[in-house]
Amino acid sequence: MNLATADFFLSSPNHLTLSTRLLSELGNSHSKLRATTQRSGSAVVVYAGGEIDACNESTWRRLLAEAAAAVTPPGTLVIDTSGLGFMGCCAFSVLADQVEACGRRGIELCLVSCQAVVPRIIEACGLHELLTVHSTVDSALATEIGADTPVL
Repeated sequence: MNLATADFFLSSPNHLTLSTRLLSELGNSHSKLRATTQRSGSAVVVYAGGEIDACNESTWRRLLAEAAAAVTPPGTLVIDTSGLGFMGCCAFSVLADQVEACGRRGIELCLVSCQAVVPRIIEACGLHELLTVHSTVDSALATEIGADTPVL
């Protein structure tokens, strides 16, 4: 993300401010995970980029937890993984935990991915009944108002 894009997100009224600790972890020069967050009505969208592996699993977990905490039930938490080059098994484990936590609060968690392997992994992990995978953020947000069936 270039500086102009970062300035837009930080000055946008829809920007969701993350904790200082999380911003520090994401901003660390050694971090392979990048993320921005944005509000959209009662929903929150997380745009993730880079890589998720065992080295940044705790940062990924904190990111999803903070984003989920900002969703107003019965809103939706949308995680856009299209910018990720790698998602280790731990990333899917964290998603599974967050799906359960969101469900307890009446929040739907939707995943966005343009990579065909992601829905296959979600199905192989047995998460396909709890976690919908969409091809775009717009289609994931449309589920919040009861629109089209998600794309698998």
